[in-house]
Amino acid sequence: MAPHRTADLVFTGGPVHTVDPLRRRATAVAVRGSRIVAVGDSEVHGLIGPRTEVVDLRGRLLIPGFQDAHVHPVGGGVELGRCDLSGAGTTDAYRRRIRAYAEAHPDAEWITGGGWSMEAFPGGTPDRRLLDELVPDRPAYLVNRDHHGGWANSRALELAGITAATPDPADGRIERDADGHPTGMLQEGAMTLIAALVPAPTLDELTTGLLRAQELLHSLGVTAWQDALLGDHAGMADPAPAYAAAARGGKLTARVVGSLWWDRARGLEQLPELLARREELTYGRLRATTVKIMQDGIAENGTAALLGPYLTRCGCASGNTGLSFIEPKALDEYVTALDAHGFQVHFHALGDRAVREALDAVEAARAAGGGAVDTRPHLAHLQVVHPDDVPRFARLGVTANIQALWAAHEPQMDELTIPFLGPERAARQYPFGDLLRAGARLAAGSDWPVSSPDPLAALHVAVNRVSPDAPADTPVFLPEQRIGLDAALTAYTAGSAYVNHLDDTGVIRAGNLADLVVLDRDPFAAPPREIADTRVLQTFVGGTRVHAASA
Repeated sequence: MAPHRTADLVFTGGPVHTVDPLRRRATAVAVRGSRIVAVGDSEVHGLIGPRTEVVDLRGRLLIPGFQDAHVHPVGGGVELGRCDLSGAGTTDAYRRRIRAYAEAHPDAEWITGGGWSMEAFPGGTPDRRLLDELVPDRPAYLVNRDHHGGWANSRALELAGITAATPDPADGRIERDADGHPTGMLQEGAMTLIAALVPAPTLDELTTGLLRAQELLHSLGVTAWQDALLGDHAGMADPAPAYAAAARGGKLTARVVGSLWWDRARGLEQLPELLARREELTYGRLRATTVKIMQDGIAENGTAALLGPYLTRCGCASGNTGLSFIEPKALDEYVTALDAHGFQVHFHALGDRAVREALDAVEAARAAGGGAVDTRPHLAHLQVVHPDDVPRFARLGVTANIQALWAAHEPQMDELTIPFLGPERAARQYPFGDLLRAGARLAAGSDWPVSSPDPLAALHVAVNRVSPDAPADTPVFLPEQRIGLDAALTAYTAGSAYVNHLDDTGVIRAGNLADLVVLDRDPFAAPPREIADTRVLQTFVGGTRVHAASA
């Protein structure tokens, strides 16, 4: 065979899970340049030449690269370099980490970072006095792991002018003690009152955070993602300049779609700005073709938008049904306009009312003539979905963007969510099985740094509905909503590739880009309870190795 017809890279000696419905399994794959040129078995060996790199799978599984359809890598990467509380889980552990970080950074004007878990504190809300004890000499502000709440010390409250007389903003809440004084916990839009004062990270810090996150995500087999928020929100720095710098500097090795933030305090007057940013942020492997609309908050703090009221601690109906951040008629108008301009809309929709409002908005856009452009709207999170709305995903062509790690019994679910939803709504949480059976397309993401960015841990929960590190006697969370490993893997590869408009990725077939991952085993050949034990050995983007595990 002529040398120019040989492959640059060949994978052989193990199973290949292609995610291609026409050929699910193979044993060899050949790559030339950035693309796959052959998928098959022994016949692929004829493409091996003297300069071909041969990767012997030695019985281990080759899959398409994972694509995270909802993630915040820049913020996650920056947080790793600040006061990182993720994974600690107890008040004592937080004490040690905060004190150690403050002592190690005596010149820092503010102590910032985050990642703390709500279940570590009574009612999910820490108190300023604990933070005062740990950081008495300067302002401190630490966001929780879901980034819907922030914990401030007294000095930070003082600088922000937050007192008992300060009113709650329309899109948030200042937690108060029995006497009406702020406790130091700020929910949703109230976070901005303090976050706006925190010194913004520099471009260098943001870019370093992005590259730190990219290295981590590649090590977990992630080859592409959709950043769920490009813009200014709740005082967080806009990641867009970091992406632009990395893309133009040739350092962005992942394929990235950016979701431009829809400012809910404004209306259609921001559309020209979004169109301009779409052009500015399209370079190399970066595209900003999506707009992110956050329609509600989260269930744990009572801001997820529900069709009926939350329950109180005594099990009685409260006066709270959560927050719809955008009035439904306005939402219809905005989504119709965005769709007409070719923007994909990426909704944060967690409660059943928010899900319905988002689906209604897509339906309004379709009725107005939308659909001529393939915009592929998707709804992320979907904690509670009313049964009447499950079949609407397939009917409207809306992708269900799932964060599977959350679909398990753990303290935040059992103590801060289920009692306040009540049994009927609690039984509708994360209905992956129902959505799949109704014909919905699933995509998958992590929402890191809210939760782990590890796709294999997410696959484990999607299949088992039990967290990988849960005690052996932990009950399965709504077992009827479990999905098979093939469906879960398809969501995290082909499903997310569809959402990202990366139609030549997500499936191992000839002609597609060689975004590939070598696992250390074939999880299909082991019991489902062992899925999370799987590790990534090598990751390739466009045929170039971007990660190799150390021996």
